[in-house]
Amino acid sequence: MIVLAFILSLVLLLITTLHVYWGIGGIWPGRDAASCARAVVGFRSVDEMPAPFASFAVAACLGLATLWPMALEGVFATPFPKAGLAATALLIALVFLARGIAGFTPWWRRLTPEQPFARFDVRYYSPLCLLIGLGFAILAITEFSA
Repeated sequence: MIVLAFILSLVLLLITTLHVYWGIGGIWPGRDAASCARAVVGFRSVDEMPAPFASFAVAACLGLATLWPMALEGVFATPFPKAGLAATALLIALVFLARGIAGFTPWWRRLTPEQPFARFDVRYYSPLCLLIGLGFAILAITEFSA
């Protein structure tokens, strides 16, 4: 399970880094703020990136989630009991699974129709959320059954 924990943490660290980059004004994968927003936000008629605070808030949440697999596997000391870490990992799993599932629903498609976000979401973002959610669920369930 330690390999799964490291992979989850690495992927989440990369996603956290992207959100910090967007928070400080980065425009990749676009050419400007409007094209970046259409690629990573995707809401109808979006033409600018969210406020830096929003990107930093998401980065902070993702940063905490980045630590969770490592804490659960005992890579570093934590004051939290294993059962609490596992229960929280299950909640994190549910958040990612819900986001991943939502990406394939007609409701989400109507809410986020901008291209290339809609295409990226079906190909990359939603499947990645499902995989991250599954990884957290596996770690949590493994801990509960240990």
